[in-house]
Amino acid sequence: MDIRFMGLDTPLFTTLNQILDPSHDSSSDSKSQTNNPTRAYYRDARAMAATPADILEYPNAYTFIVDMPGIKTGEIKVQVEDGNVLIISGERKKEEEEKDVKYLRVERREGRFMRKFVLPENADTDNVSAVSRDGVLTVTVKKLPPPEPKKPRMVEVKVA
Repeated sequence: MDIRFMGLDTPLFTTLNQILDPSHDSSSDSKSQTNNPTRAYYRDARAMAATPADILEYPNAYTFIVDMPGIKTGEIKVQVEDGNVLIISGERKKEEEEKDVKYLRVERREGRFMRKFVLPENADTDNVSAVSRDGVLTVTVKKLPPPEPKKPRMVEVKVA
């Protein structure tokens, strides 16, 4: 049913018509696709929610501690994007299933993991180090030294 003939051609009624009208083909209308989150968004959101981290601030550095049991060092990526966003990501691969083995419970997570952290202005993004030991990743971002306060400048007073 076309609601424009009834004088109800407002954005609210148009959206309701698109939702409720089964004959409406949403694939041909680009408006209905603009507000829907993508599959990649959901995947990344799940990956971020399943990767807990501790953040510590020391006088000279920031430290990010992330548990990553069973993940090889080569499967972990640590990078800085957009100048001040620290990204820790990787993937835990599924182990090959053995024949003649029946799994009673599978609780360990597999798949992608990712965390993004916006670094403060005083973080030295050129001085980042990462160490993985015993299933714990420790990323250290050094702090920039505080700016020196400007010294007062003497201005000579001249007689006119």
